[in-house]
Amino acid sequence: MTRRTRAAKEPVHHPLFARAYARMSAQADAHAGVARIRAELLTGLSGRVIEIGAGNGRNFAHYPAAVAEVVAIEPERTLRRLAVRAALRAEVPVDVVPGVAEALPVKSEAFDGAVASLVLCSVRDLPRSLAEIHRVLRPGAELRFFEHGLAPGPNMASFQRLLDRTVWPRLCGGCHTSRDPVAAIEAAGFELLAQRSLRLPERGPAFPDSYCVLGSARRPSV
Repeated sequence: MTRRTRAAKEPVHHPLFARAYARMSAQADAHAGVARIRAELLTGLSGRVIEIGAGNGRNFAHYPAAVAEVVAIEPERTLRRLAVRAALRAEVPVDVVPGVAEALPVKSEAFDGAVASLVLCSVRDLPRSLAEIHRVLRPGAELRFFEHGLAPGPNMASFQRLLDRTVWPRLCGGCHTSRDPVAAIEAAGFELLAQRSLRLPERGPAFPDSYCVLGSARRPSV
């Protein structure tokens, strides 16, 4: 009874999905080229960086030496434990912190960079989460993003919307396949610097979560 009460108080609690995600993310890094994408995502970052929804910490090994500190926010307890283990192996200092994207437990304008990696699909309130990222970045600082979202073709896009209204969020830890992360980032007041569309896997059949974008945006200086 006590255990159930503690679990109910967790803001995000998807233990079955978390364990499955940990296995899938390792396979994707090794066999689908995702490790290479993570390295590209983080290249050139420096100073203090906040990572939103760090998951099981797969990005930690790819942070460049110029990064002085990573504050890694992860709300899901199972993934957070795995992220702590990954942080111990990282070559830069990583502090794994519980919290949700909609209410980041850090000061305003405290970071030189932010990272959103396969997380904007699952936050409960996307505009509020991006507003929080905007708040904690210093003026002129970058948001690096690697996200999946809305397919370019109407048939798959319609299928994604159907999945999002029915089974997909329940089965996949709150994930939504049909969000448009780039449009949401721009609507939150960021200046888009670069973006590149990706499909994972690159070959073979496409899945509802295959359509990805890798890019960067900046909090305006003024």
